[in-house]
Amino acid sequence: MTSLNEESEHSTGPAQSSSSLERMISVLDVIEESPTGLTFDQIKDTLQLTRATLYRYVKILSEAGLITSLPDLGYTLGPRVAELDYKMRQQDPLITTARPVMMELAKTEHGVVLLCRRYRDKVLCVHQEGSSDSFTSAYERGRDWPLLRGATSRIIMAHLPGRILARLYEQRPQEFKQSGLGSTLDEVKAALAKARNRGWSSSTSEVTKGVTGIAAAILDNQNAVVGSLSVSMASTAISEDEILRIAERVKFCARIVSNGISRIRK
Repeated sequence: MTSLNEESEHSTGPAQSSSSLERMISVLDVIEESPTGLTFDQIKDTLQLTRATLYRYVKILSEAGLITSLPDLGYTLGPRVAELDYKMRQQDPLITTARPVMMELAKTEHGVVLLCRRYRDKVLCVHQEGSSDSFTSAYERGRDWPLLRGATSRIIMAHLPGRILARLYEQRPQEFKQSGLGSTLDEVKAALAKARNRGWSSSTSEVTKGVTGIAAAILDNQNAVVGSLSVSMASTAISEDEILRIAERVKFCARIVSNGISRIRK
């Protein structure tokens, strides 16, 4: 993570307040990224904050239940995160709209259906339907998906504005090179345009060995990509005709979800 310089203790303007909030959120970021708890000093050294500033941030986040600590174990994400996750599953219009569609798709196609969203520069699974004893997707709720591998991510990438693709290409040249999408930005854009125009993307053993994935984009009422709906099947021997049939089904279901969230009014 990029180091952050210490804020002025006397800053009061809008820009300084925004910076302070961002730095407080960065405490959550480093705790989230750590596989174990982090001590106060580890967080302080990582973010290059003064002890007084970090104490203030930790106090606010702890009182909000977003972080917690145990003696000798350090700080971890707090119980409020679990509560927020529950509330999100009950209240997120995307999940509540997609859930019945996903359940039906999982029944008819005998696979695991995943609902993913673009989050920062990640693709994150936010809901899953259809897991069984014979096949369970490793990409359960809350797990991020490789940005440049697999149909689930690729169809989202295919609907991103050119300026965002250009930024990602500049930031992750090696990942793009290994993705098979092309050796130049123009080639990458052309490959993604094919998937966008077709309306779906498929991949085999790109993310999980022995698994074929077929995905379609979910769009809002401004035609901007929100996420993707995909079905994963434990087979690599699916015929082209069958892939096309399933793809049209996934496209249809994604369109139902897109239309559903577009009709929601606050």
